[in-house]
Amino acid sequence: MSKTMMETSPTVVDIHTHIYPPSYLSLLRSRTTVPYLLDLANKNSPPRLIILPSDDDASIPPESRGRPIDTSYSTIQEKLRFMDTHNIQTSVISLANPWLDFLPPNESVNWARTVNDELEAICTQNNENRLYAFATLPLSSSPKLIVAEITRLQELPHIKGIILGTTALGSGLDDPALNLIWSALEQTKSLIFLHPHYGLPNEVYGPRAADYGHVLPLSLGFPLETTIAFTRMWLSGVFDRFPALRVLIAHAGGTVPFLAGRIESCVQHERYFKPNGDGKRRGPRRDLKRVLRENVWLDAVVYEEASVRAAIELVGKEKVMFGTDHPFFPPLEQGAEKWESVATNLKAVAGTEARDMIMGGNAMELLGLEGVSG
Repeated sequence: MSKTMMETSPTVVDIHTHIYPPSYLSLLRSRTTVPYLLDLANKNSPPRLIILPSDDDASIPPESRGRPIDTSYSTIQEKLRFMDTHNIQTSVISLANPWLDFLPPNESVNWARTVNDELEAICTQNNENRLYAFATLPLSSSPKLIVAEITRLQELPHIKGIILGTTALGSGLDDPALNLIWSALEQTKSLIFLHPHYGLPNEVYGPRAADYGHVLPLSLGFPLETTIAFTRMWLSGVFDRFPALRVLIAHAGGTVPFLAGRIESCVQHERYFKPNGDGKRRGPRRDLKRVLRENVWLDAVVYEEASVRAAIELVGKEKVMFGTDHPFFPPLEQGAEKWESVATNLKAVAGTEARDMIMGGNAMELLGLEGVSG
């Protein structure tokens, strides 16, 4: 790489960055069952987001339940300040989990429109190519109404795709009922940002899991949840039926980069599938590595340089993109401003030809971000 190229700063696009817009906080504040927002008696303390069943425990003092939701989670000015601090030119914001999955069917469509319109308004009001968004879908509604919202989103110029949890309609990403939705997402060329929330069954973590707080669900539950969801999607032939579907997998693909070879080998030796034995079911027609190379992108939110490089090795330098997971996992030191997720991304690609692509070029090309520059 030339000296000139190394001395210039790359254009930086943050593909994984969250917000709870005001309308969504109002929704959570109106609820009394998980998920809900708990306002504290001390009005100077931020409210607590009760997002997991284990957080909803009356024996825990209110100020210790769940997660504190300060202004960094909901105020766009805080997002822009974070971007300026880290020389991020553009962010693609998305509603943080648990999205709208918990709503009854008769409420989800209106709330999806409200939240998505608010995201569009936030991007419009603060835009000089600085903000774009992934929309959320009314997944508790019918596939027909979900498709209608996907179609409507094409009228919102700053919406660049959708964020999707691992359960989708409630039965996982291998659910045949999703075919109508996959088709709409493929036809509209909407990027699917696959993101975890539900983790693994609590019994997996053992009887002393509470002694470890959220460590097991977040560090292991989230990436394994993502890996299982994506693998079910591939095994069921989703990418065979919808070969142009585009998926961005959060947290560098969960454990997909490490386990892809093992998953592929298990399929090749599975006698339940027709080509391999006497089974009556056909396995996926396109092999996993091909799908990963052709249909999948990974963010680089993994907090380890070697893991970022593993993601690059798996899908190619054209398919990995910078992300921060802001406002989650902030600096631990009092007064510190530099985030580990930013530093890890930068260190992993420093001095490589892939630097400019991963830090912003890939996202600009994938999402058609015009006019973005450092």
